[in-house]
Amino acid sequence: MKFKYIIPLFAAAMVCSCGEKKDESKSAADMTPEVKLATVSSESVPQTEVYTATVESDLKNNISPNMAYRIERILVDVGDQVSKGQLLVQLDASSLNQLKLQIDHQKLEFNRTSELYKVGGASKAEYDNAKLQIEVMESQYKQMSQNTQLFAPMSGVVTARNYDNGDMYGGAPILTIEKTNPVKVVMNVSEVHYKSIKKGQSVDLTLDSYEGENFTGKITTVSPSIDIATHTFPVEVTINNPQQKVRPGMFARVTVNYGNMDHVLVPDLSLVKQIGAGDRYVYVYDAQKQTVSYNKVELGRHIGNKYEILSGVENGQQVVVAGQARLAHGKKVKVVK
Repeated sequence: MKFKYIIPLFAAAMVCSCGEKKDESKSAADMTPEVKLATVSSESVPQTEVYTATVESDLKNNISPNMAYRIERILVDVGDQVSKGQLLVQLDASSLNQLKLQIDHQKLEFNRTSELYKVGGASKAEYDNAKLQIEVMESQYKQMSQNTQLFAPMSGVVTARNYDNGDMYGGAPILTIEKTNPVKVVMNVSEVHYKSIKKGQSVDLTLDSYEGENFTGKITTVSPSIDIATHTFPVEVTINNPQQKVRPGMFARVTVNYGNMDHVLVPDLSLVKQIGAGDRYVYVYDAQKQTVSYNKVELGRHIGNKYEILSGVENGQQVVVAGQARLAHGKKVKVVK
């Protein structure tokens, strides 16, 4: 009677074992990650770079005498517009007046020497020496007179005043004048763009002082040499400024367009940031293997809800836009619509 129960018990064990394998198989199928895909395409993308720079005046003059004088009167102040040839500073003229009296006296002496020389009462050397003294003193007078009254060498705006009336000139410029129409910015451009940037090329500018307003400049100087240390070269941009809105010292952002290139654009949702690093990755789907690869990408510009990809994804490939959390390189996936 005991042997009657052996076969049914063994059969029950077999049934139980087969049931467990079926459940394990079903659990493994459920572990396949589900993803959503997007097919990427290559588009013509403007190649632009943004550079930061500080606005500078086109020309700058420091107004100073070449000798120490007492400042009698400064006729302009900071912020004043001045015209070329305008009198700016009147210095003490007492030394100039004394020199004028000395010249007048020396001319009288020369006339006497000249008369004596004509009748043999003075030598040729005495005559030449008297004449030379007048010429030297007149040259000094001309130089001194140019430094007694200081005139504007150009039209512009007064941006600095370092003395008051009655001060003694001590070496620092009395005034600084800057030409603010046009103004300029100087930016450092990477050597990779040396062949692309051209003199006369138009550029766009924005200023923090005028948020939302755009300005236009023109490249006027391109340096013929490249800095060995930074591998950049200076480029000067001139900005017409008839209304004097743009002022020296303002912070500017200059956008240079280097033309268009065909690059792949991927959706923002496809990008994955590696933890602990700044690198960006995209999961690319292989339809034949039904797996994904973890591709490092080089980003370009952000355009709308897409990123320009410089390398890492090819035209026509499919990228994962949802379901990246459970993925790894070479992982088999299930595509859902």
